[in-house]
Amino acid sequence: MSDTFTQKVLNWFHQHGRKHLPWQQDINPYRVWVSEIMLQQTQVATVIPYFERFMKSFPDVLSLASAKEDNVLHHWTGLGYYARARNLHKAAKVISNEYAGEFPTEIDQVIALPGIGRSTAGAILSIAGGQAHPILDGNVKRVLARFYAIEGWPGNKKVEQSLWDVAERHTPDKQCARYTQAMMDLGAMVCTRSKPDCDHCPLQNGCLAYAQGAQNEFPGKKPKKALPQRKTCMVALSFQNQILLKKRPPSGLWGGLFGFIEGASLQDVITSYDIQEYREISLTPFMHTFSHFQLHITPVFIELGQPLLLGVAEDNSRWFDILEPIEVGLAAPTQKIVNEIKSLR
Repeated sequence: MSDTFTQKVLNWFHQHGRKHLPWQQDINPYRVWVSEIMLQQTQVATVIPYFERFMKSFPDVLSLASAKEDNVLHHWTGLGYYARARNLHKAAKVISNEYAGEFPTEIDQVIALPGIGRSTAGAILSIAGGQAHPILDGNVKRVLARFYAIEGWPGNKKVEQSLWDVAERHTPDKQCARYTQAMMDLGAMVCTRSKPDCDHCPLQNGCLAYAQGAQNEFPGKKPKKALPQRKTCMVALSFQNQILLKKRPPSGLWGGLFGFIEGASLQDVITSYDIQEYREISLTPFMHTFSHFQLHITPVFIELGQPLLLGVAEDNSRWFDILEPIEVGLAAPTQKIVNEIKSLR
């Protein structure tokens, strides 16, 4: 067994794997679940402080289920991909209502929860429950695609199925928790996206991509498309150190987060809110890139000459003290504009 793929990975993890990350302490399904969701498309170093704050405020499923969505999103501010937080909150309520607060133990039950796919479900049940389930996150896809020289973009169904087949083949019945963590670490620490450290990889001898000198060709890249360009004007209305933020609809872009009033132009907002007396302060324009488009943002700071009353209570708008921490969920562009306004005070 000492020369098999699985045993080599386990041996490497014993010597080099990460064993002191916050979610690797006091392991339970809830902690593993939260960490796995946070780690989707986000680096470990970024996640650590978010995870620690999240656990302090929501130490278990029931505390998360009973929390207000605004508070959950506030703890996610800056982490991005906010649908993850909304689904985490929804799933906690399902677990609270349907499983008496106990995380389900069957793979199909876990996959049925909002925001959890097959790989995440497998990671939770493997790491926290010792069950033998394969995983296929981005790191593992890269290791397997290179080792077997599996061509094509993993987003393609046939390519993905090929990767699942080899992932299942190597998942052991025993030590599956260690193996799951080992594969994640191997991809994150050695078999990296660029400049993989092949000289320190336990799988070097059998790796087909290495043998071909073609590590950078695997996994295949997603076909590129030109990102559509969009524009918006974000208007920060203020009166006596208070700024107006509006809660966005629960679904869609930045769903459930608070943001500034938007319009095609400043004049659209001025007309819509029937603003008569004001002083305009231009802020720094910037671009925010999403996976499917780029948004060009023109932020404007407006100091009102008189209070704005019309329509505020009816459209989920609230006033916040600009000099105090804003403890609701804010998208990264909103926080960026808030920071610039604070720098002007």
